[in-house]
Amino acid sequence: MLDAAIESALDRPVWSALTTGDRRFAEGGALALRFPRDIAPFGATADESPEALEALRELVSPEAPVALVGVDKLEPYPGFEVMREAPIIQMIADGEGPPLSGMEEPVVLGPADVPEMLRLAKQTNPGPFGPRTQELGQYIGVRVDGGLAAMAGERMRLDGWVEISAVCVSPGHRGKGYGAFLVSWLVRRLRHEGAAPFLHVFTDNLSAIALYQRLGFKARKTLRLTVLSPASAPYSRPRLSPGPASASARPTSSPRSSIEVCSRTVRSSPFA
Repeated sequence: MLDAAIESALDRPVWSALTTGDRRFAEGGALALRFPRDIAPFGATADESPEALEALRELVSPEAPVALVGVDKLEPYPGFEVMREAPIIQMIADGEGPPLSGMEEPVVLGPADVPEMLRLAKQTNPGPFGPRTQELGQYIGVRVDGGLAAMAGERMRLDGWVEISAVCVSPGHRGKGYGAFLVSWLVRRLRHEGAAPFLHVFTDNLSAIALYQRLGFKARKTLRLTVLSPASAPYSRPRLSPGPASASARPTSSPRSSIEVCSRTVRSSPFA
């Protein structure tokens, strides 16, 4: 059973990450924050007040829409258009998971591997993966004959919790257990470090949900993904009541951090 503080943090994973483990990446201020667009499209507000949503609008552009994750459906607000809205299941790792297969240790991926990582992400379409996504945490992979056949890594990091993401397997290497191996390896490493793994998956992606259950994950709660872009119609900024000043976010050095199995049958990216 999770305590109330952890439940609250997991209900608002983006805001929790940008104000704790990933705060060094945060752009924005006291009312609204987002990741840089070349890292991840996610953003969040301090609350659902008009002032906070107006602050979020200042962080969004046609080239940089924002993805929100929360418990409730977002009420319409002037200045935004909804590009996508869908329910997603948040799953948390329950125990150590199944034993690792007999594969060798995965390779640790770094800045020099980014071109290959981007090609694999483009080939398999796991959802958002940008030139700097790998800065969020450790990324690992499986190489076959020198080429990157699969990868997995960490995205959002809350205090004590890490999201597993970007689990990509190239089409020619599916069915070999690489994705399951990489996820299991990350779960064990994170457990050893004292962190709890979690992930997000669309509610209708039954094959992905079944895979994660086999790997020791259990459903915690259904959340909502909302992707917003600026409204195309003329927009007049509303007159807002005086509120707290939007202080600039101050990045600090902090630990970094999510699961998207990149296949046509196992699709879990909440921003695909």
